[in-house]
Amino acid sequence: MTMRLLVTGGAGYIGSVVARRLLDEGHRVVVVDDLSSGFAGAVPEGAEFVRGDMAVAAGVLAGPDRFDGVVHLAARSLIDDSVRRPERYWRGNTQQSLVLLDGMLAAGVSRIVFSSTAATYGQPERVPIPEDAPTRPTNPYGASKLAVDGALADYARAHGLAAVSLRYFNVAGAVGRHGERHEPETHLLPLALAAALGRGPELRLNGDDYPTRDGTCVRDFIHVADVADAHLAALAGAVPGTHRVYNLGNGRGFTVLEVLEAVGRVTGHRVPYRRAERRPGDPAVLVASAERILAELGWKPGRPTLEEMIEDARAFHARHA
Repeated sequence: MTMRLLVTGGAGYIGSVVARRLLDEGHRVVVVDDLSSGFAGAVPEGAEFVRGDMAVAAGVLAGPDRFDGVVHLAARSLIDDSVRRPERYWRGNTQQSLVLLDGMLAAGVSRIVFSSTAATYGQPERVPIPEDAPTRPTNPYGASKLAVDGALADYARAHGLAAVSLRYFNVAGAVGRHGERHEPETHLLPLALAAALGRGPELRLNGDDYPTRDGTCVRDFIHVADVADAHLAALAGAVPGTHRVYNLGNGRGFTVLEVLEAVGRVTGHRVPYRRAERRPGDPAVLVASAERILAELGWKPGRPTLEEMIEDARAFHARHA
């Protein structure tokens, strides 16, 4: 069934890939993005673009053309920034999401897929992390996203909303002209690639005294194309009156040093780095158990190894150097 869908944050890294995937499946897509971290040029051809925040998105939903659902990816997502300026995350993530949800109710739109995060779990008790693990975020970013998860559960019970939260772990790779770039850049892979290829400064290794196999943080990486596929599965599998939570990951963790070694193998250049203090609010290990989404929606990550994800990212950054 062809749907008309609103994609918030569709000018960003993940949002642009999700919007492209929805268009490829024949859906009609309207992207709303305030361009605070996205790029107008990343909005895929074929999508209508409206610049603005979630109040603008609510106005779009209230327009004459009825929408079948919302994919909500717009958010602030920098952990250390959230520790320094938590008000930006409670307003930008939680408050803005409530504005969008109320706009959906007013417009009679009852289906939403929400971009949540592994940061909702905080320091896990066991790894891989299942969806029923305790949620104890260690930073305001994770807390602000967890609050939206809670609101979705309440709106689903009270108003019949069909809601799905997808808790991403670390997203990597690129799809064609849609790849990872931020201003300023804070994510590991683009920074490591820039350092290895001499296009950026040496990498800051934030913490080497974590209780892990080499002292650096362990993270689970998943290809952005797999994440986009999960959004399609979630839209199709959303159930009225129900809020479901699914992890998105590969179930395998890599330390930061292992990622740097992989970048060196892909590029043929060692990643220069210097040791630095831990970032406030960074959990030591985040590795997903994605068994629930496999069992309930039939999704599973089918794309590349870590090295292949890095190669996709390298090719994207070579085109956009």
